[in-house]
Amino acid sequence: MSIEESATSPSTEPGRLAVRKTYKLFIGGAFPRSESGRSYPVRSASGDFMANAALASRKDARDAVRAARSAFGKWSGATAYNRGQILYRVAEMLEGRRAQFVEEVTAASTSASATSGDDAAEA
Repeated sequence: MSIEESATSPSTEPGRLAVRKTYKLFIGGAFPRSESGRSYPVRSASGDFMANAALASRKDARDAVRAARSAFGKWSGATAYNRGQILYRVAEMLEGRRAQFVEEVTAASTSASATSGDDAAEA
C-alpha cells in the first residue's frame, strides 16, 4: 500500500492508524492553515471519505483578496508572451496529472470512468 493510499483509505494492518489527508488553503504562494483551524470532510458520491478540506474564515478570504490584489500589478506588468508561457506551463502540469484527476472525478461522482475521462478532456 502506498503512502497516498494509506492517507485516504482505512489501514488494513492491525494496530496501524490511517492518517487522513487534510488540504490547506493556497494564499499568496503559500499553503497556510485556516485561521479558524477548522476543516470539513469531503466525501465521494457513495459516502466514502476522500479527504479533509480547510474551512476558510472571513480573515482567510480577506488575506486571499489582499494577496491577489498585490500580485495583480506584477501579473499585468508582465508581457503577453511571458503570461502565455506561464499559462502553458500550468496546462502542461495539469495534463501530466490527468489520470489522477480522472480518478478523483470518478470517485466523487456516480458517472462511469469513460464519462469522467470525457469531462476531464473537455476541461
